[in-house]
Amino acid sequence: MTDLSSQPAIEITNLTKVYAGGKRALDNISLAIPRGQIYGLLGPNGAGKSTTINILAGLVNKTSGTARIWGFDIDQNPRNAKNSIGIVPQEIVFDPFFTPFETLENQAGYYGVPRDRRRSMELLRAVHLEDKANAYARTLSGGMKRRLLVAKAMVHSPPILVLDEPTAGVDVQLRQQLWAYVRELNAQGVTIVLTTHYLEEAEELCDRIGIINHGRLITDKPTRELIAMAQEKVVQVTVDRDLDAAPDAACFEKVELSDPRTLTITYMKNRANAGQVLSAVQASGLSIVDVVTRDPDLEDVFLHLTAAA
Repeated sequence: MTDLSSQPAIEITNLTKVYAGGKRALDNISLAIPRGQIYGLLGPNGAGKSTTINILAGLVNKTSGTARIWGFDIDQNPRNAKNSIGIVPQEIVFDPFFTPFETLENQAGYYGVPRDRRRSMELLRAVHLEDKANAYARTLSGGMKRRLLVAKAMVHSPPILVLDEPTAGVDVQLRQQLWAYVRELNAQGVTIVLTTHYLEEAEELCDRIGIINHGRLITDKPTRELIAMAQEKVVQVTVDRDLDAAPDAACFEKVELSDPRTLTITYMKNRANAGQVLSAVQASGLSIVDVVTRDPDLEDVFLHLTAAA
């Protein structure tokens, strides 16, 4: 008997999408998103993230390859596949003449959720919109509308929630509320798939990250492992006197004078270490007053990988 818990939440194999006119949006992507994780799907604009999500949502037809959602093939079992996923789109789209409560009730009806099992008020409470339950949706702010879309995606209690750029144009407080709710859903066992341009957000939230560039998957690793790939490190050194020019050394990849007494030195950790960098500064006749190091982050890795691809 197959252990369902070991199956991926989403499994994509050799997925390709070529639009009319020959534009290849996806080029033979294979990807397995583990159940129960928060997974980041990242990439520059036009890389293929939204095309992938739209294929899973049934909004775009793939050219070739297969996709399975919670074990259901999107072609062979489209209804079960669709019931297993909730998608929060980038665009804010819903009928402005329905209240938030009516919006959720209508969506639940669309998915065939019986009236006695609908959770409209519970979901509005969860996204901090309980007090707006009977206001017209068109009167809501942009942040409120985005949170309503999250509630709308959860009306049928899907085991997978996909958030496509959910915090675009949302202020810091609303963003924090949204992520608190996402973490809560994940703690309850919901698999989260997230696309975002805020790389610090992905670094903080995601267990695993896949990066798409030019329609191809260029990496798919646990977040910590991905960040460990970064070879560039930066050290800021404050010296004892004003400088007219920055000294140079073989172990420096790059050196800049941030202010008359502060050197910002970039070095490659596979070719040098911080001790060698500081020794090189002292060897140039300078005394070191203070040192601040900056560890590599996801942005460093992202820029390196997408520039190289």
